[in-house]
Amino acid sequence: MSGTTIHWTALAVFAFFFALVTVLGFVASRWQRGAAAPAQHLDEWGLGGRRFGGWITWFLVGGDFYTAYTVIAVPALVYAVGAYGFFALPYTIVVYPIVFAIMPRLWQAARDAGHVTAADVVYGHYGSRTLELAVALTGVIATMPYIALQLVGMQVVIQALGLQGELPLALAFVILALYTYSAGLRAPALIAFVKDLMIYIVVLAAVVLVPAKLGGYAAVFQAADSAFAAKGGSTGLLLQPAQMLPYATLALGSALAAFMYPHTLTGIFAAKSANTIRKNAVFLPAYTLLLGLIALLGYMAYAAHLSIKTPNDVVPALFATLFPEWFSGFAFAAIAIGALVPAAVMSIGAANLFTRNFWKAYVNPEVTPEGQAKVAKLASLVVKLGALVFILFVPTQFALYLQLLGGVWIMQTFPAVVCGLYFKGLRAPALFTGWALGMLTGTALAFGDGIKPVHSFVLGGHSFAVYTGLFALLLNFVAVLAVQAALSMKHHTVPHAQA
Repeated sequence: MSGTTIHWTALAVFAFFFALVTVLGFVASRWQRGAAAPAQHLDEWGLGGRRFGGWITWFLVGGDFYTAYTVIAVPALVYAVGAYGFFALPYTIVVYPIVFAIMPRLWQAARDAGHVTAADVVYGHYGSRTLELAVALTGVIATMPYIALQLVGMQVVIQALGLQGELPLALAFVILALYTYSAGLRAPALIAFVKDLMIYIVVLAAVVLVPAKLGGYAAVFQAADSAFAAKGGSTGLLLQPAQMLPYATLALGSALAAFMYPHTLTGIFAAKSANTIRKNAVFLPAYTLLLGLIALLGYMAYAAHLSIKTPNDVVPALFATLFPEWFSGFAFAAIAIGALVPAAVMSIGAANLFTRNFWKAYVNPEVTPEGQAKVAKLASLVVKLGALVFILFVPTQFALYLQLLGGVWIMQTFPAVVCGLYFKGLRAPALFTGWALGMLTGTALAFGDGIKPVHSFVLGGHSFAVYTGLFALLLNFVAVLAVQAALSMKHHTVPHAQA
């Protein structure tokens, strides 16, 4: 398949499945709704009525967490650097014990008080509008480039079909905006069933058939090893000693940040019980197995001797070269639909934050649940439009930079969101100080390193590279403890002074 002509067979298959999920998106407005459910309430539109059971939550969170950009970017990173690109595997293993331990408690706090967002929970614990605003603002800013990158994944496969210009991409997101406006969270939840089944079929076919066509896995790894040896530098099938610490800290930091994002928390808050979340934490690692198989596509590209312009073209080029057009169209549809699910949930999560923690908090405190739903629907449209404009008029590399910074930023909300679930005596000023220090430090280090995810520290003549976000989080916790101690001392000394 050539990228300069339209591939009609692939396009027809792509269009069929895209039309199928569009119909499902509009049908979803009546799906999983209770008989007495207030259809126009924010709980219904933004959280699906909090009635999603085990299977629905598994597909929704999996579809939201493992995005189209993941399918494109992970093999691209493995293709570019080798073993270091596999950091996503330990990250998506470590994250689930964290989910199992923390998220049921967070879900319970939100359910008991009727909270819709993490910032709601923070305000409920500490009564601080300032801290609430900090958490909400961080969530919205960190989410926007994430949505834009889903467009990158979709853009890559649309171009692989031979379609040029921005109109197909704009049309796809107009359709997404319309059915999300109509059905809310139910739309991506229902579409996630189709998307995930398609992705499983595509990946399992690829990891069996592609090596068979290329001479087996031994030939795949040998080709990749030879390519990395010729390339030199920090590439290779195995981690170099200097890569081990940044690899480990990047995996741990990413795991701590993953379920602080508004879109992943939206999937958590939509679950019908704490036990549903625990079961999902047990079974969601099945997606990690899938991710490992997806990552291997980066090595297969070397054995296939692909000629590509950028690493992001690896997956589309691999399918276009080694599979018939109809299956390439199916694979491209799976990836494009894989962009719709997370983009929808991300826009809903950001809209929920705007509605609850900006509009309700500062503009109209007396807004009704129906009014909140209307504001959230409009906000979700603005968020999608912003992401579309961003990707059309801003260089893709800038979106990548912002997404890297977003991971550093969202991690700084961890103490405010999580610590209050376990420690009741924490003060809002301490948590806000920690958040501010973490944000400033993480941003300064990232910019100083040219927007790189790791920073090198020199201690005793030795250089240690660690994930910037994790280091900023450590300073965040230190600041929280220091200010908390100072406030406690002040509280204890004031009565003595008065006496």
